[in-house]
Amino acid sequence: MSFTVVGWDVGGAHLKAALVVDGVVKQVEQTVCPLWKGVEQLELAIQRILENIGPPPSLHAVTMTGELVDCFKTRQEGVDAIIRTLQHGLPNPELMIYAGNRGFMSPADLVADDYSRIASANWLASASVAAQYYQEALFIDIGSTTTDILVIHEHQVDALGYTDYQRLVSGELLYTGAVRTPVMAICQQADFNGQTMGLMAEYFATMADVYRITQDLEPQHDQSDTADGGDKTLPASALRLSRLTGYEFLEQDWTLWQAFAEYIKAQQIELIEKACVRQWQRIHKPESRTLIAAGVGRFLLKNIAQRLQLNYVDFADLITSTADNAVDAGDCAPAVAVAILASGLTTIS
Repeated sequence: MSFTVVGWDVGGAHLKAALVVDGVVKQVEQTVCPLWKGVEQLELAIQRILENIGPPPSLHAVTMTGELVDCFKTRQEGVDAIIRTLQHGLPNPELMIYAGNRGFMSPADLVADDYSRIASANWLASASVAAQYYQEALFIDIGSTTTDILVIHEHQVDALGYTDYQRLVSGELLYTGAVRTPVMAICQQADFNGQTMGLMAEYFATMADVYRITQDLEPQHDQSDTADGGDKTLPASALRLSRLTGYEFLEQDWTLWQAFAEYIKAQQIELIEKACVRQWQRIHKPESRTLIAAGVGRFLLKNIAQRLQLNYVDFADLITSTADNAVDAGDCAPAVAVAILASGLTTIS
């Protein structure tokens, strides 16, 4: 009999799921889930995915980062609320929670010390699966909001930090992403219209605006609201960017806005590249020169791999998959990873 697992990655802005049957990814789904508005957003997102994901599985495996949203006073409150919502919304009561190096735990068995292991541990699931395939590598996941940068050594995840605080200190967690990050978090100054100038530090535009204009952002990854709640067309994206400069927007100045978007893209690449170099210096066998890329923003890593002379490997290419929808295993690596790990077909680092 086939063993079917649905892996869930509950984020603060998106809900991702992966259906894995006997170790093969059959389906990957992502839907918008602005969890900061309340757990009812998660309830709705679960129902949207269940409509597409197929019959009830043998097991649900869960990882999360959504416990950080500001509708929860503490991480423990957030973890509890997410687990309760999943228990209520999923048709099969068999639910296992990913607790990092402790493996998977039943909600009934959780004690106070477990919550810090569960909170924002999705990076470890993805990197642990990648580590099964490479002895030495740099694993990087650029998502909509954050970037995870992990060293793999001797088929193990060689992490300096575990909690968000520890990982921000170590540089293994970088709060920059390809969709939701405000442009003002990337650039305070810019070379624009032939001059170096300061930019307005206002929430006028996000990196999704930039990557629509540069044509890097795929429609299936462009699910978050815009900064002004407006359209996601190219002119609307350029208009939002123009507000940062104070320069009057005119569509006939299209090459100006394209150049501005490319400049901002280059600044984000430089930011991530510096963080990658910091972790790369810890690689024990640098001759391996492998960068494993995941996340909806991994298109940026092709540039970085080339600049650092690393071999680019896509996480999706490591995974056996027959899924034919637009979202793939690399886009939703943590959801895929917890499903694979829970299936027992790979070991947990």
